[in-house]
Amino acid sequence: MSHASVLFPALSGGLYALAACLYALQWWRASRPLRALASLALGAGLAVNLLQLGLRWVQAGQPPFKTLYESLLLAAACIALVYLVVELTYRARLLGAPAAVGCAVVMLVALTRADREAVNLPPALQSAWFIPHVTIYFFGYASIFLAAAVAAVYLVRPRPIGLRRPDLTGGRPIALEAVFDGAVRFGFALLTVGMLMGAAWAKVAWGDYWTWDPKENWSLVTWLVFAAYLHLHYLHHWRGRRLAVLTIVGFAALVFTYLGMHLLPTAAQSIHVYQ
Repeated sequence: MSHASVLFPALSGGLYALAACLYALQWWRASRPLRALASLALGAGLAVNLLQLGLRWVQAGQPPFKTLYESLLLAAACIALVYLVVELTYRARLLGAPAAVGCAVVMLVALTRADREAVNLPPALQSAWFIPHVTIYFFGYASIFLAAAVAAVYLVRPRPIGLRRPDLTGGRPIALEAVFDGAVRFGFALLTVGMLMGAAWAKVAWGDYWTWDPKENWSLVTWLVFAAYLHLHYLHHWRGRRLAVLTIVGFAALVFTYLGMHLLPTAAQSIHVYQ
C-alpha cells in the first residue's frame, strides 16, 4: 500500500493541477476544446482519487477515513464532486479554477503526510454512524471551501459576471454574492446534519450527547460563525463585503477545526484529533 499511497495522490494531484491550469486559461480564451479538456482532467483526477479510496477500503476492510492522510483524500474528492455537480447542473465553469486548485493543494499536503498506512478503527469508531457522519461533514467542508473561494473573488471584483462570457456563466449573469451565499447555506445545512449525527453517535458511544471534546467545541464555533452569517444576512448593512469577509473567517475556523486541533494543549485527550 505504501507505493500506491504515493503514486495515486501524485497522479490525481497532477490531473487536478492540469485541470486548474485549463480552467484558468478559460478566463482569457473561450474555447470549446479547452472547456472539454478542463472538465475531463478534473473528472480523471476525481476518478483516480475515488479509485484509491475504494482500493484502501477493500484492502483494509474498513472505511478509509481514520488518518489525516485518508481524510485529505476524501476532502479532495468531495471538493471535486461538489464542483462537478455545479458545473453539470448550471453549465457554468466560474468555480473551476479555485475548485481544481483546492483539490491539487489538498493532494500535495497528503503527499507530505507520514500516516499513509491504514490503521484499525478503535471500538468507538466502529459504528454505523461513522460513514454518514464523516462524509456529510466533508461535503459540508467542500461547500464552505467553494463559498470562501467565491467570497475572496467577490472582495476583489464585486460586480456580477456578465453575459459576454457564457462559457463561464452558463448563459446567464452570475452575482458572486448569490453564489457564495448559496454555497454557505448548503454547507451550513450539511454541517448541522453532521453535528446532530455526531451528537446521536456520542450518546450511543459515551452516554452523553456532548463530551466537550476540543474538536467538538471547535466544530460548534464554526457552526456558530455560519449561524451568525444567516442571521446577519437579513440586516441590509451587512450585505456584500461584510458577509464575504465573514464567510472567509468561517472557513478559517473550519480549517483550524480540521487541521489545527493538534496545536491545542487538550489534543491528547481527544480521539477526534489527527495526530
